Amino acid sequence: MSTAEIAPVALVESRILVIRAHKVLLDSDLATLYQVETGALNRAVRRNIDRFPEDFMFQLSPGELESLRCQIGISNETRGGRRFRPYAFTEQGIAMLSGVLTSKRAVEVNVAIMRTFVRLRQLLATHEELAHRLDQLEWRQNEQDGRVQYVFETIQQLIKAPEPEPLPVEPKRSIGFPTSQLVSSAE
Repeated sequence: MSTAEIAPVALVESRILVIRAHKVLLDSDLATLYQVETGALNRAVRRNIDRFPEDFMFQLSPGELESLRCQIGISNETRGGRRFRPYAFTEQGIAMLSGVLTSKRAVEVNVAIMRTFVRLRQLLATHEELAHRLDQLEWRQNEQDGRVQYVFETIQQLIKAPEPEPLPVEPKRSIGFPTSQLVSSAE
């Protein structure tokens, strides 16, 4: 069975959230993917808490939890839902889980999740490169538009400008000897 069948990329991508400027997966979503209970996953993490610094895993604040309840429908504890605020695992925290959860399924799911994060980073890099190229094209287009606008304005000014008065034309001097002098000197 391939890792794509164990944890389909689309399923993993749909569970990734952005919290505190980190792409994270919640403990309950990871437990579902690993096919273990959320409590069992959290107990394994607490037994190895020194492996999970704040940038690998953090517990959601009450405000963040309320926001998630509104956005994605996490159940209320008053209706039989979670009694504890969920933990959010960053990519590094999920990688660290592979050392804590040693079942074959956990290792395969971690490989699938890591591939998903890599794919998302590649997509983001591609989008950033495209955005940069679009910015360059827009800048060049604006520069060209400015030049074309200048040419049109200059042409408009030339069309609207009054005709210049012609310069006075001096009579042309004739070249050679004046014929009147030649006739009088021959006599």
